[in-house]
Amino acid sequence: MPRNSGARGRLVQRWSARLALAAGVAAVVILLVFAGVRSIALLGAGLAGLVISAASLWWALTLRGIGRLLAFTLAAGAPLAVMALYAWAELLWVVLVSLTSWALGVSIGVAALSMDREQAGLPEVRTAPPKRPCLIMNPRSGGGKVGKFHLREMAEALDADVLLLDAAHEQDVVALADKAVEDGADLLGVAGGDGTQALVAGVAARHGIPFMVISAGTRNHFALDLGLDRDDPSTCLDALTDGVELRVDLGFIGERAFVNNASFGAYAAVVQSPAYRDDKVRTTLQTLPDLLTRRRGPRLTVRTGDTAIDGPQAVLVSNNPYRMGDPAGLGRREALDSGALGVLGVSVDNAAQAAELLAGRHAPGLTALTAQEVVIDADEPEIDAGVDGEALTLPTPVRCTIRPRALRVRVPRHRPGVLRTRAPMDWRRLGKLALS
Repeated sequence: MPRNSGARGRLVQRWSARLALAAGVAAVVILLVFAGVRSIALLGAGLAGLVISAASLWWALTLRGIGRLLAFTLAAGAPLAVMALYAWAELLWVVLVSLTSWALGVSIGVAALSMDREQAGLPEVRTAPPKRPCLIMNPRSGGGKVGKFHLREMAEALDADVLLLDAAHEQDVVALADKAVEDGADLLGVAGGDGTQALVAGVAARHGIPFMVISAGTRNHFALDLGLDRDDPSTCLDALTDGVELRVDLGFIGERAFVNNASFGAYAAVVQSPAYRDDKVRTTLQTLPDLLTRRRGPRLTVRTGDTAIDGPQAVLVSNNPYRMGDPAGLGRREALDSGALGVLGVSVDNAAQAAELLAGRHAPGLTALTAQEVVIDADEPEIDAGVDGEALTLPTPVRCTIRPRALRVRVPRHRPGVLRTRAPMDWRRLGKLALS
């Protein structure tokens, strides 16, 4: 039976590759048959529209007043002008059909190339349920998900101790977690944002006890990569009775843990503004011009091993690298136990370099690295940082490290799961697969 199943799988993969190639060829043939030599002009016009839009967005972010308005208008108008040109030449339908066929080919091709990859996931270990779990819940997080899903009542019904944070006062979450362990807690959990999760995760790792995530935050990035249900955080409580344990890496900025990432530069400076929480768009547009053109803010230097990034406007250090070159998987991590930090640095000084970012990871202004240690220095004694969404000011140099498999995470045995590892699109490899 397994042998027949494997043969069927290879047959499906082979025919999927053939279908993807057929869709890709059809996209080219449609252009050539119905547009002829004009197809070159069509492609050139489309590329020019993308470049103009990218450059205009740079101007829109670095200018103010009428200049910004004109730049936004140009950014929106360039693709519309290209579409109007296609319509005037009576070739709009040709372009749309060709693009649809190409997108279909790429989608099927990536799926075919990914069929022989293992399901992305972490090794699971069955362990006994905790005897004295303690869950810290933030009633404000995620627009009030703790109350909406009755998380406190459900947790207490499962004999968990619940510490409900006071919405009116700031509290020392680390001290609360330490006190819970001192009082006998054998598991720490959080129903709240990623920033609170990171602080409590650091305490759990330090004491060597399991940590539990309840997806009651706004974005729930860490819960996403753990395969948890982000739509119904109450399902995360199943980990208390029918759970498994995972071992994941934990990032550190100094001695402070982070589960997702730490950002430096333009974004970190924007979120430091007191007005950011009340009016994110206006604050960002007011702050970015000086930051992106280097009229304000420190000049950063990033060092990792023998590599240095000099003067990036934005830096992201993540607990395991984020996916690159895969729009469907952006914001996701292939693994949480690779033992490496991901490092992304962006350096853009003009509109031409902004347009070059269309090349993705191969853009000259984008640096993507992995490392076990990253040092961010500056020409100022302190720099702004965003650590799992929390705005901080840190003394320089800032040292980021990773501790492999430092965190024990308890999750439900049955959960939605994580995405399959997606193979990069490779037409040559796809051709060999189709002909095999």
